[in-house]
Amino acid sequence: MSSRRVLEQIKKWEEQHLNNETNDFEMIYSDWLQDSFRQISPKLRKDFFSKLDDWLFHTHAFLQGTNFQMEARERILTVGRIFNEEIEVMEDMQQLNVDQLTYIADQQTARSRLYSFAQGGLTGTGGIFLLGIDFPLMLAMNLRTVQLVGLTFGHEMNHPAEMMLSLKVFHAATLPKRLQGEAWKEITEEVKNYPSQFIYEGEEELTGAPWIEQPLKQVSKTLFILMFRKKLFQGIPLVSMAIGAQSNYNLTKRISEFSTKFYQYRHLLKQEGL
Repeated sequence: MSSRRVLEQIKKWEEQHLNNETNDFEMIYSDWLQDSFRQISPKLRKDFFSKLDDWLFHTHAFLQGTNFQMEARERILTVGRIFNEEIEVMEDMQQLNVDQLTYIADQQTARSRLYSFAQGGLTGTGGIFLLGIDFPLMLAMNLRTVQLVGLTFGHEMNHPAEMMLSLKVFHAATLPKRLQGEAWKEITEEVKNYPSQFIYEGEEELTGAPWIEQPLKQVSKTLFILMFRKKLFQGIPLVSMAIGAQSNYNLTKRISEFSTKFYQYRHLLKQEGL
């Protein structure tokens, strides 16, 4: 019964969050962005997005080897053993039901949102160094969030196929809202026929012109922080700190929600036959 309830929640979430109609402003902005990218030579465009994809791949792999991630793995397994004492490795987490896994995933994503909120607040102080590393740091933190959700649902992120799938989830979650519905359909259709294989055989390109809207939003956030960093309250730039904290928190919340729904769907599809 709980599985049916979660499936209904996923369907309701799809209707509320993935069926956004594009307004006139978004259409104009999207057309302007696409036209701007068409002015750049195809080779430069290809090289730029290829390097961005490579950075995401390498960051994903790097995160897997950090002590921070190893400790998170142990925490997940420890909580999993509360529900089933026979759990020994990550794949054993798939023995738990979807409610138990969601509970553990929510613990992990709540911690990620807290980190993002704190990091955004620090960025909001307006320091040049913190502003400079804000975007790559946010990408890395949110990649890790997707990894933690995937691990919680019993999928080893260091397998090439699982790594690629998690990157696709991250990419879909960071697309503009008007494009997320189509991306969700693609990854859920892909996972329906997802074989138990070690090597990924699908499309490996991730970023593109539509995705670049997310980095541009980060640029806008940076400009607002710079505008308000001298508005001090008792010596503290509260307005710019609030802008940074809220922006980063909202992004991580959106990514954690998207990835949780996806891995819930995958678990229900494969483990519980829905």
